[in-house]
Amino acid sequence: MPDIEDILKRARPREHTVRVCIAGDVAAEVDRLEAELASLSDWKPGSMADQHPGIELAERISAAREQMRAAEVSFTFRALGRLEWSDLVAQHPGQTADEAWDSKTLPLALVSACAIDPVMTPEQVDDLFETLNEAQRQQLIEAAWQVNGEGTSIPFSLHASAILASRTDGK
Repeated sequence: MPDIEDILKRARPREHTVRVCIAGDVAAEVDRLEAELASLSDWKPGSMADQHPGIELAERISAAREQMRAAEVSFTFRALGRLEWSDLVAQHPGQTADEAWDSKTLPLALVSACAIDPVMTPEQVDDLFETLNEAQRQQLIEAAWQVNGEGTSIPFSLHASAILASRTDGK
């Protein structure tokens, strides 16, 4: 039978990390290059010496994608304790009797309260959200919600399983 004191010593709050590309200009360049490459679908060489113009575009796309990867930032969130959660919700009451909390102010405060790497003040979250698009803002907000409201189970990794299976010939 498990000993609660041992469980308490080993227990750690849930953490969750998401990666966000903060180089919106480079993402736009990838989109532009992809569209340009798609427009070459009817290209035909004029002679045997002609090189497909898509080769140079594909190389530029590859380089821009590497820039996007380099511009990804990891944001790590840690679950709040029971009292921290309840205090945070109490600080952002709903505007009507039907709302448990303020859906405009609580998400930003939650991101700030749960962010452990990088640590962010509410003002810094607000500044960051001015630059990010709605999907990126939602990605951070959802990570903060998930770390507080999602159970922790052992995830299945298809990639890891496939790699390990290839090492053992599937046995």
